[in-house]
Parts: sequence; structure tokens; C-alpha cells
Amino acid sequence: MLITRRLEFDAGHRIPNHASQCRHLHGHRYAIEITLAGEIIRTAGAAEEGMVMDFSDVKRIATEVLVGRWDHAFLVHQGDREVVAFLATLPGHKTVVLPVVPTAENLAAEAFRILDAAYRDTYGNQLRLERVRLYETPNNWADATR
Repeated sequence: MLITRRLEFDAGHRIPNHASQCRHLHGHRYAIEITLAGEIIRTAGAAEEGMVMDFSDVKRIATEVLVGRWDHAFLVHQGDREVVAFLATLPGHKTVVLPVVPTAENLAAEAFRILDAAYRDTYGNQLRLERVRLYETPNNWADATR
């Protein structure tokens, strides 16, 4: 069985070598869909009976390990040295330095890597992360899949 939870967050980024407007500092209203696979829990009387995972737990875990960190942050590649240095001059600025250029594709892959460890057979029902879909805009997204 597959289940999906969608969350939204705001973040800034730039693609340093982009041939067009995305090389400039800008932001997006991102949406992330987290798709989990697992067996339906059949334990009579369990709070999660009939579920793969409680959707509120999907949200809580995603918020703790990813969305809370990325929301209202500037997502910057560690090699974008001038921007990393500039952001460091802003007291209290929320900056996430990434090992990858923050394209939709790379952010989806990075989100999958981070979330994969967080959703590990939580209920003994073979729970696993199957897909992360990251929307950069309503019309553009990238999928990272198992």
C-alpha cells in the first residue's frame, strides 16, 4: 500500500551557473510530497489499525528532519562561496549549506536521502520511503524514487 503526505515551505536559492534568471537570488513556495510504502497495520485495537502510518506522524517526522530546517531558509551550495560568505554576515540568518547545487532535482534527491533514514519500519509493517516529489513551482517538479 502507498500513502502520500504533502507539505509546503518557503525557501530561497539560486543556481549559480544558470544561463537565465535563476542565477539570481530568489525564492519559491515549495511543496513536497512524501510517499511511503508498507503493509496495512492489522493489529486489533492499535491506534494505527487500518493504516500504513498515521498521516500526522508522516508530517511530524518530515517537519523534524527536513521541512523545519528548510522552511524560510536560504538553500545554498557549499561551492557558492560568495553567497555563503554574504549570508554569514546576516545575524541570525537561516542558511542551509548543501553539498549540491539547489536545483529541484538535487533538492528532491537530498530530501529523499534525509527522509529515507527517518521512515524506517516504524510500526513493524515494512514501512519504507518510496518517493519524494518536490515542486519548485506548481508546474515544475522533480521525483526522487527508490
